[in-house]
Amino acid sequence: MKYLILLGDGMADYPVEELGGKTPLEAARKPNMDFLSRRGKLGLARTLFEGMPTGSDVANMCVLGYDPRKYYSGRSPIEALGLGVHIAEDDMVFRLNLVSLSVPEDNFLKSVMLDYSADKITTSEAEELLHALNAQIPEPRLYLGVSYRHVALWKGIEQMKPLTPPHDFHGKEIGPYMPDNLKLAQYTRQCHEILKDHPVNLLRGSKGLKPANGVWLWGEGRRAAFDSFYERHGLRGSVVTAVPLITGLAVGMGLGVNNVDGATGDIGTNFRGKAEAALTALRNGDDFVFLHIEAPDECGHEGNALEKTRSIELIDELTLGPLLEGLDKLGEPYRLMLMPDHATPVSLRTHTPDLIPFVIFDSRTAGCKGNASDKTPDNGAPFTEACAKETGVVENGYDLIERLFIK
Repeated sequence: MKYLILLGDGMADYPVEELGGKTPLEAARKPNMDFLSRRGKLGLARTLFEGMPTGSDVANMCVLGYDPRKYYSGRSPIEALGLGVHIAEDDMVFRLNLVSLSVPEDNFLKSVMLDYSADKITTSEAEELLHALNAQIPEPRLYLGVSYRHVALWKGIEQMKPLTPPHDFHGKEIGPYMPDNLKLAQYTRQCHEILKDHPVNLLRGSKGLKPANGVWLWGEGRRAAFDSFYERHGLRGSVVTAVPLITGLAVGMGLGVNNVDGATGDIGTNFRGKAEAALTALRNGDDFVFLHIEAPDECGHEGNALEKTRSIELIDELTLGPLLEGLDKLGEPYRLMLMPDHATPVSLRTHTPDLIPFVIFDSRTAGCKGNASDKTPDNGAPFTEACAKETGVVENGYDLIERLFIK
């Protein structure tokens, strides 16, 4: 038996006027997702909990079967695991975004958060900027991630109030969201002074791109620790992802990591390559693969309903379609769970704690696409938020994986 989770990060949403009052899931042409929904078991689940961050860290941990109320210690320590960063007991770890700021001459606090991703800066450009910051400011130490997503390690700094993710105040002044810790606030200012006239940003400006002229620290936390996924379930597994957060979860849980050329974490990612990587892992002996695609979440944060709808269509056509074909050819029965980790409504441009739809498909009872031996009749329910609301609710989303692993 093979098991697979296909997760479209932030795929759930609210009805959007631009889409004729439909959600992106409702508006998208997604025959493969709808096939799973009509032949599988559709439901709703809670992956975010009161009193905890409404983030992909909590939600994906939950989807992988770990109760975040027990295991969560902050987002950044998870990302640091994925980058191979050693974390001491007294270290504080932060996610560091390279960002684009509109900075007035007389008051830095009046700066506006123009882009939390610095216009999707390339990793090679980011490496040069982080090198400049590390060279001029000894603390914190910065570690290169992917594109705008990086990690900062600060030794011995005291705990502070939760920091705000930059995608939560896009287009707003940064003043109300600045760290209350004076060292962090001063660091934010220093970085702007170093980055604003850096050659990388001058070149970006000449190309009409927004500069990466600032940094934003958030997702603070201490060293993370997880139980072994294999010891929990007796299954050998791995992940396919483009983001350090999921890589970090995999490392912490003892799952393998399958790298994919051209995987970017946005709508330009290698959708088909991710499917091929998952199938290769299953052919080579893995029992379970967690295939994570970030694109819908990025489109949600950008407030782009059309692109979010398109990202779902690309997942359906270039990832799920080849997956179903490849799984059928493996010659083994399989169970596949399709879901988002949370909602990222384009109208809000941030995550919400809404219940999310999921479907569990079993090839033994539902049959394969186009297979004349299908045993389960079409229930007529496409994969949408509205259809899932007609089903029961799994209040603890970390129980979902046990439902997937039923043999």
